[in-house]
Amino acid sequence: MTRTEKHHLRVGLLFISPWLIGFLTLSVYPLLSSFLYSLADYSVLSPAVFVGFDNYRNLAADSVFWKALYNTAFFAAFAIPLGLLVSLSLALLLNYDIPGKGIFRVIFFLPSLVPMVCLAVLWQWMLNGELGLINNALRPLLGGINHLFGTSFAPPNWLADARYAKWGIIFTGLWGVGQAVVIYLAGLQDVPRHLYESAEIDGANFWRKTIHITLPVISPVIYFNTIMGLIGSFQVFAVPYVMTGGGDGPERSLLFVATYLYQNAFDYWNMGYACAIGMILFLLILALTYLATKLSERHVYYAGK
Repeated sequence: MTRTEKHHLRVGLLFISPWLIGFLTLSVYPLLSSFLYSLADYSVLSPAVFVGFDNYRNLAADSVFWKALYNTAFFAAFAIPLGLLVSLSLALLLNYDIPGKGIFRVIFFLPSLVPMVCLAVLWQWMLNGELGLINNALRPLLGGINHLFGTSFAPPNWLADARYAKWGIIFTGLWGVGQAVVIYLAGLQDVPRHLYESAEIDGANFWRKTIHITLPVISPVIYFNTIMGLIGSFQVFAVPYVMTGGGDGPERSLLFVATYLYQNAFDYWNMGYACAIGMILFLLILALTYLATKLSERHVYYAGK
């Protein structure tokens, strides 16, 4: 390297040094220490005792952990596509030039600003089996269906019935899609107008323009929201924790991996075991993110390529 290049390197490292220090101390060090503690029997109150991979072997035989992993995978499998569908549909509607569209954008974005704890308390009452607004709205509808067809459908007791508890959490998450809607709207602004004009000349309708123009052009935005939704879904914690009062829900139907990690760390003071759960969760998210990236390579269109 020449003297000028070395000078530029030093100046560049100096400018990014705050980020490097933060990355090393807040990301790399906690990750490495979590891995080391996952190989130990550690309760914070006493020195760590090295036990090798015993924590991981115990996890493999832990039925509660597998239940939590199943609940988390179930939540992600339905919350991610539903969230993408709802947020993209709202963004397409709000992208039209209609009177008061700015007000509608604000209305749909505001729920995403509500803190998670407040959101959980609000939806805990909305999903209440007896007094909740959701069931009060469903009762007349189900009553009409029962009268017409002679059935006996009743609104579910969302948070007290293991069959519906996870669906209640999924519907709660849909209330906060406003942030994804804003990101989609930003992507829709970059779709070239001349592509729509050319398609209209060829006689393309709304659906054809959406499928063959809009979705391919904003595919990087869809990919980004998918990855963020994937990471967020496997880290779900605050809403079910508050709704169940720190418990697991009926038949452990609302026990998620992040909740089980928290219980082991701060309820049972089994930090080594909790770190092992955290490492498994980290590797799982990393593997799924890599898989989603590889599967989307042929379907994501970047204008710069």
